Amino acid sequence: MRARYYDGLTARPHEVDVALADGRLTFDVEGAAQAWRLDEAVVERAGDFVRISRPGDPARLHVAASDWPAPESPPDAQPILKRNEVRLVAGLALAGLAMAAFVFVGMPMAAGPLARHTPVAFERRIGDSFEAQLGLVFKDCEGEAGQDALYAFGDRLETGTSPFNVRVRAVQAPFANAFALPGGAVLVTDDLIAMAETPDELAAVIAHEAAHVELRHVMQAVWRSLGLGLVLDLVVGGGTGAGQQAVLLLGNVADLGYSREAEAEADARGRDLLHAQGLSSEGMAPFFERLAAKNEGRDAAAVKEFVSSHPASLRRAEASRAAARPGEIAFEPTDWAAIKAACEPRG
Repeated sequence: MRARYYDGLTARPHEVDVALADGRLTFDVEGAAQAWRLDEAVVERAGDFVRISRPGDPARLHVAASDWPAPESPPDAQPILKRNEVRLVAGLALAGLAMAAFVFVGMPMAAGPLARHTPVAFERRIGDSFEAQLGLVFKDCEGEAGQDALYAFGDRLETGTSPFNVRVRAVQAPFANAFALPGGAVLVTDDLIAMAETPDELAAVIAHEAAHVELRHVMQAVWRSLGLGLVLDLVVGGGTGAGQQAVLLLGNVADLGYSREAEAEADARGRDLLHAQGLSSEGMAPFFERLAAKNEGRDAAAVKEFVSSHPASLRRAEASRAAARPGEIAFEPTDWAAIKAACEPRG
């Protein structure tokens, strides 16, 4: 059958005689023999002619539709299409696994080194962003005297080994928790202040959060969240802000969790911070024990947020009791009374 051959490089057609046998199209182009396997060809109807081409090859054949003896979708083409579909599905599955590995394996492994090498100024800017976001939801308690006492205690916990200023303040929230933000802010909720029975208990919790800041555990959690944010930007589309929103959401109270190893590190370093100031660390164990008891009893809802971000309370209580040392109380009676009253409604 007669056909026109286009090499894909020039517009000039070549008139050729094409033979179809044994699943092959054979023809000569200016003395050069050609053999195209039909099961590798793309056959398309285009008006009154059939276009035959091969993937990745710009050359094509045009055969009059009336002369074309084979079906436009040859039987052997269907397995090719199915194989391509399988490859596409397999490729998407592999891409999904690669993303999951990046978020759940790669970023957690890299989060520690990344946090340690994050510029201090950058971490402070991230912390400022978090504070601004959380400030819209968790309002500062109004008691100035109690806030001043908490802020002064944060200053007391600062050491020369940390580049961050520990800034402690009380906020109003519908749960009991204390959490640190990148750059040094430590927020303590009114419910947690109400739950603390002694100055030493509250001091232990604050020292624990200050240790998270110094050890840069907070920035590790941010880097882990950033991994998910990047994937969201890829899925939803770059420039949508999905990644930024994921970081902000995952950086909040309930989701900024740490591993048990990081919690144990912060417990130990928190005790060291207290001991360096001659303060008692004996408040840590009873606080954790009471948390564990409340989590199992009718007050579980009151401590759910703290337990979810600070796991294994009983185990930590045992370790804290074994390592505890006596010392001075963290807050004088007047300061303690001001802290306990800081978040009470004003009449």
